[in-house]
Amino acid sequence: MAFENLADKLNATFKKLRGKGRLHESDIKEAMRDVRLALLEADVNFKVVKDFVKTVSERANGADVLESLTPAQMVIKIVNEELTALMGSENAKINMGSTSPSIVMMVGLQGAGKTTNTAKLAALMRSQNGKRPLLVACDIYRPAAIKQLETVGAQLNIPVFQMGQANPVDIAKAAIAHAKKHGNDIVFLDTAGRLHIDEALMAELKHVKAAVNPSEILLVVDAMTGQDAVSAASSFNEALGIDGVVLTKTDGDARGGAALSVKAVTGKPIKFIGTGEKLDQIEPFHPDRMASRILGMGDVLTLIEKAEQAFDEKKAEQLAERLSQNKFTLTDYYDQLIQLRSMGGISELAGMIPGMDAKALSGVTVDESMLTRTEAIILSMTPFERENPSCLASSRKKRVARGAGVEVVDINRLLKQFEMMQTMAKQMSGKNAARMMKRGGKGGGLLGGLGNLFG
Repeated sequence: MAFENLADKLNATFKKLRGKGRLHESDIKEAMRDVRLALLEADVNFKVVKDFVKTVSERANGADVLESLTPAQMVIKIVNEELTALMGSENAKINMGSTSPSIVMMVGLQGAGKTTNTAKLAALMRSQNGKRPLLVACDIYRPAAIKQLETVGAQLNIPVFQMGQANPVDIAKAAIAHAKKHGNDIVFLDTAGRLHIDEALMAELKHVKAAVNPSEILLVVDAMTGQDAVSAASSFNEALGIDGVVLTKTDGDARGGAALSVKAVTGKPIKFIGTGEKLDQIEPFHPDRMASRILGMGDVLTLIEKAEQAFDEKKAEQLAERLSQNKFTLTDYYDQLIQLRSMGGISELAGMIPGMDAKALSGVTVDESMLTRTEAIILSMTPFERENPSCLASSRKKRVARGAGVEVVDINRLLKQFEMMQTMAKQMSGKNAARMMKRGGKGGGLLGGLGNLFG
């Protein structure tokens, strides 16, 4: 996570506060000094840090905090509220036009991931909002920019409109006419990127904006660039009047200052964040959830949403029925792993669970290679072996190992993990299992086996 180092430092500061019991003004002052240093090291804008610490200090030194029976918790609550306010308080949605199609103009510097995240966002709007997007190639300068958009569009099954090296204004106008004719209700214009704020290219963006009157202008910025991202946001906002920001590469080893500074410096909210390289790794930005994650309070709502997206109701009902009959096989185990993989990495999910130290799990993270190996092993078994793993004697294990390209020891490890999960399934078998899967089951089956994946 982009805020990992900041989260560690803030939690260390709050741990010291908790150990003091009653607090005095000197304790608050020391804690705020640590908070200020942590924010500056995270590359948060200096003025933003100064104002933030001042506000928190004033609230934390109030009688309701110092005289509280749990003053440390009160301070953490204040920091959480102010962090949330700093990042925009609530999720800001895309502005939809009053007429169809809505036009979203994507702008940004080169290298921020604008083209890929334009396609990601279009796919997100289709899956979560039922939209019929059209991608438009308006970048006529960067080599292979059009081809890149067509490639990601094909991977996501989203149509791409392009006119080669024609004038970007003409391309945008023609694309909108095409969208109206073919029933696309939202159009994403992938405009030319910039190595820096170039007046000529910026003028081109102004011409495109004037010609098509977009309902939304989103700036794509790279979280890894820290304060440079904030400077870019300020410049684009002054020139174009952006409506919001898409912050990419938040999964990298970034210090996170951009996310904490953009709204305060530009007045424009972060609307979406890119959480990885895969084409489904983009999500709406929720300031309150991000503040909670930074402070180690978890992000249960996002965890539930990820589980619901991966949730297959038909398979869940089948699993509930099997559990009620005290049955749990390698086929069921395989289905659970596939759904878990679609939710993201274990360390990412652990960071959303309150009280869970995602960093502590770094040495036992289930990576893609492990899941791929497990998948290969199970798929190398016969249907009978998956339903009756106890039949896997030495000769069968050798055959499965050859088919999966692994060692027999890998087969034994998988079977041990499966036995642990099978035991847990037996413990919750019967009517309770069926009720859990049907009533609380969105994600229940997935998360129930989380611990058993660490082997």
